[in-house]
Amino acid sequence: MNAAKFTLVPSMFLDRETVLLEWDELRAVSFRYPSGVCGLKLQNERGEVVVLPFQGQQIWSARMNGRDLTMKSMFDQPHPTQTYLENYGGFLIHCGATAMGVPEAVDHHPLHGELPNAPYERAWLIAGTEQGHPYLEVGGQFTHTVAFNTHYVAEPHLRLPAGKSTFHIGMSVHNLKRTPMDLMYLAHINFRPVNQAELMYSAAYDPAHVRVRTSIPSHVHPAPGFREFLEDLAQNPAQHHHLSPDLNFDPEVVFYIDYATDADGWAHTLQILPDGQADYVRHKPAELRKGVRWICRTPDQDALGMILPATAEPEGFSAEKAKGNVLSLAGGETFAYDAEVGALTADEVAAVEAKIEAIRQGITA
Repeated sequence: MNAAKFTLVPSMFLDRETVLLEWDELRAVSFRYPSGVCGLKLQNERGEVVVLPFQGQQIWSARMNGRDLTMKSMFDQPHPTQTYLENYGGFLIHCGATAMGVPEAVDHHPLHGELPNAPYERAWLIAGTEQGHPYLEVGGQFTHTVAFNTHYVAEPHLRLPAGKSTFHIGMSVHNLKRTPMDLMYLAHINFRPVNQAELMYSAAYDPAHVRVRTSIPSHVHPAPGFREFLEDLAQNPAQHHHLSPDLNFDPEVVFYIDYATDADGWAHTLQILPDGQADYVRHKPAELRKGVRWICRTPDQDALGMILPATAEPEGFSAEKAKGNVLSLAGGETFAYDAEVGALTADEVAAVEAKIEAIRQGITA
């Protein structure tokens, strides 16, 4: 594998789009939003993704095969803040790493931790080839230090290969202390749901393996009938597989899913659109052992977190610690994962459907 690494600095990001690099059919374009947030656009012939290299290394938007994949939100651009709900609308948000989820009264961590809008001290762009195929990759480094408590470095990555409408995401967290640290992480991947689409994934479709969260976070205010809808879903979770606009995902519904994998350890999730195209995620439960699904369909926000792979459920630090879901990272140890996300054409969907069917048949055999 051959690669060249370029350091990114904020002065490269102007009010107009500027081509930083062209590599085969790939381009990297820098710009600055009117809000002042820096954006880096990676493009290939199938589409583009926009990363915020200095703010959480969020993937703010993704567009592939002529479609906008990103959730509908109340934000038309990213805002320069470290407060989670004041900048919520990106395609991928890294959540964690000392805590994650909705804090309870006994918790002291912010919603989804310190990573979502973390200020990155370093950011870089890599142009390389792997097995003869060109790619562009964005990465960065955020060091979080709290005296007597925490000292780690987080390094996310996004790799866009030439010729593909899927891309690789990942994160590593390295404990710089000589003593253990608690670790929680969730990849908040926010697709845009499509009416009449079908969800298909490598799990058993029953209440034992697809569980509905019945607790309601404090920042969520449901309308009458919502609790009854949750109870109905808990008895028959498969009814949410068909994304009918009549289903009451307002303000949100969360599922916990036990995924099964193929022989290589990958779990697969599809949103199959009425025209045969699909949105796609594959991840490894050996790396991110909890499968979280989040659906929110309101007049202001329309989002399908069809799989948010995580180390824990998103109930906040204390609740997850009590369940035994908070990982312990030894001094000098590194946590890391890699996943593939994006879109598939109708011709590409069939192979993934076959894999899912084979996995599900193995579960029930």
